[in-house]
Amino acid sequence: MSPQEVNPDRVQSILKKHLHEKWGLIPVLQDIQESFGYIPPETIVPVANALRIYPSRVQGVVTFYSGLSTEPKGRYVIRVCRGTACHVKGGRSVLQFIKRELGLDEGETGSDYLFTLETVACLGACFLAPTMMVNKTYYGRLTPNKIDSILNQYAKREKE
Repeated sequence: MSPQEVNPDRVQSILKKHLHEKWGLIPVLQDIQESFGYIPPETIVPVANALRIYPSRVQGVVTFYSGLSTEPKGRYVIRVCRGTACHVKGGRSVLQFIKRELGLDEGETGSDYLFTLETVACLGACFLAPTMMVNKTYYGRLTPNKIDSILNQYAKREKE
């Protein structure tokens, strides 16, 4: 899977969905990212025009929020918790295992755009430590076997 080509009709469809929202910038950007896997630069001006704001404001929001990205990400974004509870329960070894399995470092996306590996300060699921998320799904009490099974499950989906 590679980054989605920017389809202007798809961008317009997203903008129409949020047209009458007073504070619609972040929801628009989230939908664009969900649709394309990132915020393509060529969507900044259409978003600004639709919301009647300056493109620099759109760009400022995109670059301010860590949940928004101007770089293509993998279909599956893995977020590994670096919080205290996860650290104490073996979070560092979880991260090292995933790095080895995927051949990725923190912040990297595989050349096939299947996985992106990120770390976060805390996922807020300390009772499940050590934890990670794949897109919007939480996984806890991680072990190398469990991680291997989870990664294989996502890789297998891609082959179907």
